[in-house]
Amino acid sequence: MLPFHKAVENDFSAVNDLIVANLHSNVGLVENIGHYIVGSGGKRLRPVVVLLSALANGYKGQQHHAMAVVIEFIHTATLLHDDVVDVSALRRGRETANNQWGNAPSVLVGDFIYSRAFQMLVDVGDMQIMGVIADATNVISEGEVQQMGNAGNSAIDEATYYEVIYRKTAKLFESAARVGAMLAGAESDNMALYGKHLGLAFQIVDDVFDYQGHSDVTGKNLGNDLAEGKMTLPLIHARDHLDDQQKQLICAAIESKSAARFDDILSAVQQSSSLGYCIQQAQLQADLAKQALSTLPDSHLKTVMAELADFSVARVS
Repeated sequence: MLPFHKAVENDFSAVNDLIVANLHSNVGLVENIGHYIVGSGGKRLRPVVVLLSALANGYKGQQHHAMAVVIEFIHTATLLHDDVVDVSALRRGRETANNQWGNAPSVLVGDFIYSRAFQMLVDVGDMQIMGVIADATNVISEGEVQQMGNAGNSAIDEATYYEVIYRKTAKLFESAARVGAMLAGAESDNMALYGKHLGLAFQIVDDVFDYQGHSDVTGKNLGNDLAEGKMTLPLIHARDHLDDQQKQLICAAIESKSAARFDDILSAVQQSSSLGYCIQQAQLQADLAKQALSTLPDSHLKTVMAELADFSVARVS
């Protein structure tokens, strides 16, 4: 168990129990796919952020458990939909649900999990929190469409990259941190900034994993992003710091959505020091996340939240 899980151990256990209870369905395939995807070994960092934010801001009730599940269910639904859109075969080191059961069941169970999240949100009964979650799901959907539209475009710049990863990844982290503070009746803007920068750091490091590491550790195959035509930060930096021949190599691979020359592209990325640059940018985001904690009263939970920001980058080492 990681330190940030340990810090909220009892609450985290209650969240896991609530996840299982709310996956119940009279339709067997819904339960099978739902349990398969939530049991696939993820760290459940987004619900942990809800718990840490709520408790660090002095929350004493029980609704942070339900909100943590809402956040996790929204994330789970996006994973099911993402894997269909990306035609992915591997997620967290296991066969994807769409690869095992097919695209249609995966999409429909993703819809079920989305709707179950909103059923739970209604039970929480806070209109302001409902607004935060509704806005988040809308922004996430925009990010998915934007990323799909950008696939195969080798001209993507850093500003566009950050736009997409904010929408696709950081927005849900931001919302998780914000609703935790809202439950506690505390100021939530700084908590939202913490979540935003934490999410950006995580996504940058995830994009580094496509060019560094092993699938049994990272849970993804090297070269996946390249094969999907995704112009992520390692490639953007490499493209902008290499000679014309190597630049053309990267652009051609993105435009053809091919990882056939992955080894050559990996050598080019390494030559341009792009992975080191990406880790520096991730650390910058982690540092901004820690700065956003300055208004929180000192506590063990505040320290754990800062450590979680550092973990977001340290896991690449």
